[in-house]
Amino acid sequence: KTTNSAKLARWFKSQGRHPLLVGADLQRPAAVEQLRTLGRQIEVPVFSEDSDPVQVAKNALVEARKTGRDIVIVDTAGRLAIDAELMDEVRRISEAVDPDYTFLVIDAMTGQDAVNTAEAFHATLELDGVILTKLDGDARGGAALSVKEVVGRPIAFTSTGEKLRDFDLFHPDRLAGRILGMGDMLTLIEKAEEVFEKDQAEEAATRLLEGQFTLEDFLDQMQQLKKMGPLSGVLGMMPGIPKEVKNAQIDDREIARVEAIIRSMTPAERVDPDLIDQSRRVRIANGSGTEAARVGELIKQFKEMSKMMKRMGGAGTKRLNKSRRKAAKGKSKGPGGRTSGGGRVAPKGKAPLRLPDFEADLGGGRPGGGLRLPGLPGGPDSDPLGLG
Repeated sequence: KTTNSAKLARWFKSQGRHPLLVGADLQRPAAVEQLRTLGRQIEVPVFSEDSDPVQVAKNALVEARKTGRDIVIVDTAGRLAIDAELMDEVRRISEAVDPDYTFLVIDAMTGQDAVNTAEAFHATLELDGVILTKLDGDARGGAALSVKEVVGRPIAFTSTGEKLRDFDLFHPDRLAGRILGMGDMLTLIEKAEEVFEKDQAEEAATRLLEGQFTLEDFLDQMQQLKKMGPLSGVLGMMPGIPKEVKNAQIDDREIARVEAIIRSMTPAERVDPDLIDQSRRVRIANGSGTEAARVGELIKQFKEMSKMMKRMGGAGTKRLNKSRRKAAKGKSKGPGGRTSGGGRVAPKGKAPLRLPDFEADLGGGRPGGGLRLPGLPGGPDSDPLGLG
């Protein structure tokens, strides 16, 4: 819950917003310090006081006005729905700050229990949506498929890993594609665009398809790939990957060993692996803490991959471009900025807040026909903090 508060703040920051994290979890001694640590990692300020959680939340709004923060995220204490005292506390916090949205963080791995928890919370504290965590586990989103039907509230975000960047909008069509083994190319493209420079990626792809890809290029691409999350998660988004490969236990430490082997090579050896004879393999193995046979195996695999990619030609690039065109269809521009999912236009210089699937579920009951959050343009009550 605390980690997902920081993930949500990071997501808002990527949208051009200026979030403030509020540590109102005073039940767990280390909760506020954990939030401060996470806040430093994403460069988002954290507000907290040694007082009543309700007062902390109230004072946080004052702090937001003073410091020009347009999104306030209150991290409350974790609780059981049967804990009457803590449920009353979170109700009083809600009444005190009048939040635009209340999200419940639930664990996909708990299956039906997650649904029961959401239902119990919704009976006491009206929820606006759910943040579903551990969607990368064996549960395969089983809880996700029933939460909306039972509680009547949509899944807004999903957390698919331990890192702060492993957090995004919930796309039911993409989840269905992964469950059916069809992959999720759109999410894969979006993740790649976050970590790969466009010109650098295009140059690497061209070199790969023309058979000019070197071990130096391979090392660079591996380092970028690691930023996209665990390799097993990346493979899970690729269509056409055999089920046994997707379900295999992939050890990310193996990538570190491959990096060590390549780093132990000279620049000339990385460009032309044919230079590496037996004596050089022994030297590289000693430098990387591996065995000469493992060095030879890596070189053989790299050569086979290079030949295969050259034979494939532009087939992979064509599929990628097709997915890009599909992703671009839903994007439209309006005068002065980009149009958000609710039909509002964000002013120039400020990125719009877009939660298309979430807005579609709540659009009928919200001012302006879409998502309304503090500081977001549009709607009769678009600035509840008085920041405008």
